[in-house]
Amino acid sequence: MKYEPMSGREFPRFSGIKTFFRLPHVPVDADYEIGIAGVPFDGGLSYRPGARFAPTAVRDVSSLGRGYNWPRGTHIWSTRKVADVGDSPTVPIDLKMSHEKIEKFFTGMFMGGKKVIAVGGDHSVTLPILRAAHKKHGKLSLIHFDAHMDTYPAAWGVDYHHGTFARHAVEEGLIDPKNSIQIGLRGPLVDDNDLKFPKEHGLRSVTVDDIRIPGLEKFLTQLPEFNTLPTYITFDVDCLDPVYAPGTGTPVVGGLTTYETQRILRALKIKNLVGGDVVEVSPPFDQAELTSLVAVDVMFEYLCLM
Repeated sequence: MKYEPMSGREFPRFSGIKTFFRLPHVPVDADYEIGIAGVPFDGGLSYRPGARFAPTAVRDVSSLGRGYNWPRGTHIWSTRKVADVGDSPTVPIDLKMSHEKIEKFFTGMFMGGKKVIAVGGDHSVTLPILRAAHKKHGKLSLIHFDAHMDTYPAAWGVDYHHGTFARHAVEEGLIDPKNSIQIGLRGPLVDDNDLKFPKEHGLRSVTVDDIRIPGLEKFLTQLPEFNTLPTYITFDVDCLDPVYAPGTGTPVVGGLTTYETQRILRALKIKNLVGGDVVEVSPPFDQAELTSLVAVDVMFEYLCLM
């Protein structure tokens, strides 16, 4: 089977059945190398709903995707077999059941030797994907783009929501916090207690000020290399300023630009990127599909890193 997108020079990009990057839609156990899957679930959100619709919206906009990465000088379709494997099963009214189904779905992919790109969904879906990756690869390094640390405590007596995935990943031993990094953080916070968990566990937290004040070029030279452990990247689109990603559940002003995140992704040195996700795209709050375009670009950089 040819794992190539439908040609935009033979079929206009607004035509055809929508898949991620117009790639073949194949069964989850097919012979692809990198599988792109949707995770249509937003039952862990605390503010604006709508991220359940992201996989559909991102598939549509990804028709604009192309294969050659100009700055990197690489063509992804000619080097790896990539496919759309559909959506993970979810239960829209039950977070626990959804997480179980998501973990089972991605466990099958990882145990089958595949690399994974997931399109959420709220940020709670990253936790079951990390659990699945851990079953195959053991402890992981995590690269976490976000406005929020997501190491927060329970809310309303509920311990699992989109602001706790990183805390649970550390507590469950899924990731090594000392070989992980968070990028794009900023306030406001509830209080300074929110800062304790990352400090206590040695998780490096990089704020927008840490990037902007010294300058992007200097920051890029200070990025660690991820050569020790298998690595997973999670990209919450609210790491960006809302002018670049308005369609998200918990927007925070003063964020990164799309150019800055592109440069950071391209500067990363990763020996074994086993998976990545882009989450918190909320199409009902998007304008001109700007946020879905961000998701497509992040996925493209993941493919090149893989």
